[in-house]
Amino acid sequence: MLDDNPLLDNYHQAPVIGYHRAPLSQKFGAPRQPNLVALTSVIEMLAPYDTPAAFDGLDKFSHIWVSWQFHHNYRYKNNNETSSGFRAQVRPPRLGGNQKIGVFASRSMYRPSGLGLSVVKLEQVKIVQGRVLLIIKGADMIDGTPIIDIKPYVAYSDALTQTENGFAPTAPELLNVTVTDAANEQFMMLVSAGEPSDANNNDTNIKDANIGSNSATVASTIHRIQNQLIASDMSIIKELIAQDPRPAYRRTEIATPFVMRYKSVDVSFQLIESGQLQIIAVVTV
Repeated sequence: MLDDNPLLDNYHQAPVIGYHRAPLSQKFGAPRQPNLVALTSVIEMLAPYDTPAAFDGLDKFSHIWVSWQFHHNYRYKNNNETSSGFRAQVRPPRLGGNQKIGVFASRSMYRPSGLGLSVVKLEQVKIVQGRVLLIIKGADMIDGTPIIDIKPYVAYSDALTQTENGFAPTAPELLNVTVTDAANEQFMMLVSAGEPSDANNNDTNIKDANIGSNSATVASTIHRIQNQLIASDMSIIKELIAQDPRPAYRRTEIATPFVMRYKSVDVSFQLIESGQLQIIAVVTV
């Protein structure tokens, strides 16, 4: 308990105001920076922070800042702090995973606060069953990420053009991604199998990434984004894999399968001789 800690003055406690609900439930495959992939997700606000009055005026902003907690690293997983101490240096994937730099010169998840900060596109402030759901696009957070704070992005002060960007002056180079005929057939069969009929459930019948009708419930809205596979998901899957989520030290391995979980499926891909990443299988989890 912090109350028994003589270093209490060195700590600041912040409430969790919501949770991120997303198609990506594992770190592998998640974008390493925001806005690299236009992935749709939702922030489910918790009571009492889910009152619509608290978001009055937010829909006039196109983007928001989101403060959040890295909850899948060794310090915070299962709500059990297991850190062996302060890690002063890290090995960023952008530098090949070999060169060390100071943790405060990186965006590593292994930082003293365990906090992340992202700018994302605000698609919609949606009121469902009297609660607020924020539909966003471009997050670099995974499913279940605790949300600590939300603020509007203000371009005149937040968008700086005359900057130095250290070891990351430009966006990472993308790899070409192909899909085998067998994998594409598997994917389309799963899409077809998961499409609800109009007669049975209009509320969850969507063919694209929009969020559906006004009669949606909180659970059905989140389900669409987390689990329901739709045809346009293949484009998102290819964009995620094009970022090359493989560990830096394994990026020369030919024909070694890697698996990325997306919504309700596991997507297997591998590097082929041509230098492309190829999706070879899509199977239900």
